[in-house]
Amino acid sequence: MNTSSTTPWSCGASRRSGPFPKRSLEIGAIVVAFVYWWPIAVAYVAWKIAGYPALSQMKEFANSGSFSFVGGDGRSRFARAFEAAKGYSGTGATSGNWAFEEYRRAELERLEARRRALQEESQAFAAFVEELKRAKDREQFDAFMAKRRSEGGGPTINA
Repeated sequence: MNTSSTTPWSCGASRRSGPFPKRSLEIGAIVVAFVYWWPIAVAYVAWKIAGYPALSQMKEFANSGSFSFVGGDGRSRFARAFEAAKGYSGTGATSGNWAFEEYRRAELERLEARRRALQEESQAFAAFVEELKRAKDREQFDAFMAKRRSEGGGPTINA
């Protein structure tokens, strides 16, 4: 009787995970990859969980638009929703309800007017703060010059 064929790791074809030494080396490599550069380890584990797909299969899956966060046009759901909310034409993002579209357009115009008003107020406040800084600097400089004149330490010119 041949004892080498009775060991559990002697034949990788009968086991899904492969022969024992290969599996232990694989786990060790993943641990080392996590220690040194974790993105490689994460990518390998994801590839392993996906069932070791070939590169052509991964490209085909990526180009098919099967991702839950990407549609066929390559934009994220968030980008498409943002464009729909902004009312960009050509996206086909209408509700089909005329009253709602009017309401949405009016609200967007109101929000845009409010944003412009806030931006103007922000600019006016920045100008006010700048003027206060200039006034304070002028006051400090004038106080310095008055103190220097009273001490008799005016500018000296060496000839």
